[in-house]
Amino acid sequence: MSTPADGMENITLRLEGDAVLSFRGRLFSEAVWNDEESGVFTHQKLYVTDQNEHVYVIRKGGERRLCRAYRVSVRGERCVIYNGRSVMELPLDMLMLAVRTLCGAESGMVMEQVEETLRSAGC
Repeated sequence: MSTPADGMENITLRLEGDAVLSFRGRLFSEAVWNDEESGVFTHQKLYVTDQNEHVYVIRKGGERRLCRAYRVSVRGERCVIYNGRSVMELPLDMLMLAVRTLCGAESGMVMEQVEETLRSAGC
């Protein structure tokens, strides 16, 4: 299968609970690892869409296989998250507070990079 010059392709993900998430995008980053103790294989992918959104995909193997994906877009000062079935919209500041709390980071370079990445999705 050939990829257009812009690297974008039509992608359809089959998710848990028969949900489907389709978009036009390109692979931006991915990571794969295996936890030898639990036997769980994890594959994460991050896509950038043709609408400057981000799609985060996580697949886990083991006794219980799962595939989840989250499409994140920034619209002005609001962040919209879609998982193939439900939409959640929240103020960007609220998302930043949640990320800071979950990461245990109050400030610094890491949070600046997270905020810059999220805001760039809205360009």
